[in-house]
Amino acid sequence: MVDAAAGPAKETPLAQLHAQLGASFTDFAGWQMPVRYTSDLEEHRAVRERAGIFDLSHMGEIRVRGSEAGQALDYALAGAISKMPNGRAKYTLLLTPEGGVIDDLIVYRLAEDDYLVVANASNADTDFATLRERAAGFAVTVSDESAQTALIAVQGPDSEDIVTRALAAAGSDLTAADISALGYYRFLAGTYADAPLLLARTGYTGEDGFELYVPVALAENLWQLLTEHGGETLVPCGLACRDTLRLEAGMPLYGHELSTQTLPAQAGLGRVVNYKTKGDFVGRAALESADTAGLPVLVGLRADGRRAGRAGYAVQTPQGETIGEVTSGALSPTLGYPIAMAYVTAQHAQEGTELAIDVRGKALAATVVALPFYSRA
Repeated sequence: MVDAAAGPAKETPLAQLHAQLGASFTDFAGWQMPVRYTSDLEEHRAVRERAGIFDLSHMGEIRVRGSEAGQALDYALAGAISKMPNGRAKYTLLLTPEGGVIDDLIVYRLAEDDYLVVANASNADTDFATLRERAAGFAVTVSDESAQTALIAVQGPDSEDIVTRALAAAGSDLTAADISALGYYRFLAGTYADAPLLLARTGYTGEDGFELYVPVALAENLWQLLTEHGGETLVPCGLACRDTLRLEAGMPLYGHELSTQTLPAQAGLGRVVNYKTKGDFVGRAALESADTAGLPVLVGLRADGRRAGRAGYAVQTPQGETIGEVTSGALSPTLGYPIAMAYVTAQHAQEGTELAIDVRGKALAATVVALPFYSRA
């Protein structure tokens, strides 16, 4: 449902195409997005076994340019952004002064003084305003390019073959050798239909895959091209299967595993915060002085049967004492058993600890396991 008081939901440049494909829609972060086309299970399996195509044009794209762009992002974000070589991408965090997570982001270094920051749709406006505010003392410009940018992802074992054949047919200047040699969290800048194309080997599914950034006017053309060259191998996928894919891969979702009340170390993201190779950044002092010993930590939970814990369900000891809460959960399509991520007290976070999830008044036995639940071979 769309909140009428908030105005109509925004649509991506591919909204009409999704409707023609028979998609079911949902309101997500103020956007009307396809939640599924056929079935969640079929779409999930397509990504794990072949390839799926996703419209991610609701994501935010923020450009940071100028002679002090790297230094500005070092101050604004938790990672050492200025140390990245050109052509690299980095997963990082935008923190509050108290060390909580405003958003998790991917930053691409396009050139020496040119960066692209990709934000979650639900936080794009906040991230833009925050980055602009934090960059005020640096020689940079911060611009919101979200409205001009479309993002299409192709994920799965066959994604490289599909993307390579599609771009070759379109006469792109990115060659098969270029694409094959592209490493994870690397990207190529090229052209598509005489317009800029950014091809990144990144994704949110736990599979090999690519994310393609093009001007919005080319979104439908690119989707159709990829679909044509993917044939029956490539399946349109919605938000529902994207959620179960990222859950199996142990990837956090803002609003579930991450929030302004969550410190990176609690979410297992302490490694993302760089203290050694850069100076001050927003949130540093708070994190360095924080006592995390008594704070809940994120764990994976495995259960048996067909029932699954869902976000908000209580996590308990076998004796019925509540010691945490599920943040994401589902019956895993790949693994065939219920999985969940949850925050629990530190003394109950060790692998092998026997716990229970309160599923509508019934205790579902669960065991603490390592994340991720699934890793591709």
